[in-house]
Amino acid sequence: MSVRPEHAAAAGAGQPPMLKLALILGLLAAFGPLSIDMYLPAFPAIGADLKADAAAVQATLALFFMGIAGGQLVYGPLADRFGRRRPLLAGCLLYAAGSIGCALATDVDQLIAFRLVQALGGCAGMVMSRAVIRDLFDERHSAVMLARLMLVMGAAPILAPLIGGQLLEIAGWRAIFWLLSGVGVLALVVVALFLPESLPAERRRRQGPGEIALTYLRFAIDRRFIAPALASGAAMGAMFAYISGSPFVFIELHQVPPAAYGWLFGANAAGLILASQFNARLVRSTSPAAIMRRANLVQAVAGLVLVAVAISAVSTPGTTLALVAIMLPLFLCIAMNGLINPNATAVAMAPFGARAGSAAALLGLIQFGTGAISAAIVGALDDGTAWPMAAVIAGMGIAGAIAARLAAPAPAGTRR
Repeated sequence: MSVRPEHAAAAGAGQPPMLKLALILGLLAAFGPLSIDMYLPAFPAIGADLKADAAAVQATLALFFMGIAGGQLVYGPLADRFGRRRPLLAGCLLYAAGSIGCALATDVDQLIAFRLVQALGGCAGMVMSRAVIRDLFDERHSAVMLARLMLVMGAAPILAPLIGGQLLEIAGWRAIFWLLSGVGVLALVVVALFLPESLPAERRRRQGPGEIALTYLRFAIDRRFIAPALASGAAMGAMFAYISGSPFVFIELHQVPPAAYGWLFGANAAGLILASQFNARLVRSTSPAAIMRRANLVQAVAGLVLVAVAISAVSTPGTTLALVAIMLPLFLCIAMNGLINPNATAVAMAPFGARAGSAAALLGLIQFGTGAISAAIVGALDDGTAWPMAAVIAGMGIAGAIAARLAAPAPAGTRR
């Protein structure tokens, strides 16, 4: 795989091999999924131990979403000013410290506060992984590398709830956060030893607060960035609607045992992984922008089918047919994220090499901000049926398809 010409010598001399780079960046990008999914099975135990109601325990997740979305706006300019390594090392250290604080929390308010610290540290890995890829690769090869990252990240939703559930049974909910602190320390060591700086000093940018705000404003009104960013954000919104709504739909509505729910959750995550790996091959002959548009359209259609199933007689709970009818369009909706997110990220960041850190930060804010909003809407619309989850997924799919169509056309001569 080739790297950007301006970095070919540096990458050949100092950068790790492609597989090792994908594993390192995948670990960093997985901070979010691991921190979200691993402790979900422990919600009842946390509430009982800390004498907190369900709303207070849910707040530990809501504050994490806020921190991981907003914190990226801080790391972006830091990455463009100081390079990738120093902010990344600081973020890994902060993530480990926040995880330790969660493990030692004696009441739910402390847990909420340390979850926010954990999020502010963890979002560094998410920003820097995208920025490093943009430093080293062109648009097409960025899409391939981002697909490889999703192979690592996609394993997190499959393994994290299973690991969290086992730790909960063996050692209690605090063990989950001790493990996450170990992940933070591991990332700190790996970055320090094996991830060279990818942004040369001569390409770094010093910006004051006003310039930073203006940079973000320029991104927000630049069609080349904002259209694919919104397409990716809408796809993430569909994913978070699924994450927030599927436990009720499967476990309570369709009487799926909790252990079996983990397998259904894993099957959808596996679809995402397979799609992302297919993307690595597809991008060799088709432009990332074209793949993004088609995948967003497929997700919108699958979302509409999901709504039709949810409001029809075929979705009557308690039958295998009803469960299969829900699973098939849902599987397709989630799998499309494996095609949308790598390509939308590559397309959005391709024109902005000099400000890759800031671009990655705003992209992350849009993705996680949209995800948090969609999860909240599913909760607000809850009526005891599968319709709210299906409607939000479909709405996000339609919004993503529209945004993808508004993306700037691929340069002349680009394979489509």
